[in-house]
Amino acid sequence: RQTDLARLQQLIPSYFVDRIVLEIACGTGYWTQFIAPVARTVTAIDINPETLAIARSRAFPPNRVKFDVADVHCLPPHYKRFTGAFAGFWWSHIRRADRQPFLKVLHRALMPGAIVVAVDNRYVEGSSTPISVIDADGNSFQRRRLADGSEHVVLKNFPTEPELMAEIHGDGTAAEYTPLEYYWVLKYEVAA
Repeated sequence: RQTDLARLQQLIPSYFVDRIVLEIACGTGYWTQFIAPVARTVTAIDINPETLAIARSRAFPPNRVKFDVADVHCLPPHYKRFTGAFAGFWWSHIRRADRQPFLKVLHRALMPGAIVVAVDNRYVEGSSTPISVIDADGNSFQRRRLADGSEHVVLKNFPTEPELMAEIHGDGTAAEYTPLEYYWVLKYEVAA
């Protein structure tokens, strides 16, 4: 995994040089730290104030990063001028039926020609947590045990390249899918 992560740390920032970036579900700001040095600005959002507090504690270039508590399924109306969007390890947590509505909301916040990059896990037998349940809509779930011993069922979809391409068809152009050993990268431009 470390080899893949090192490659992603180099690849992802290269897409956002001098762009006005919206980072979806930024969590603790792990990917923000790689994007911010090359982007014009980054607006990093998450629904959880606790993780945003951790993200805010990281060192970023001055006046380059803004953090907002926001729901990715209902972005603020003033989000309209972004020239790039990044979703790191978020796609797998979107229910299949919610993907198109999510993309419509996201694309409304982006300028025509904006670059969208999504990165997420590939299912690797023997390495990934096994799928415990698949619901009637085809969503897959994993059972995860936390350090405190509690167990949780977590939505974790593993879309294929054809599924991803079908999701962006008509709204995305110049699409590129890059499979790594443990992860995948989807990059496309928002259609005019």
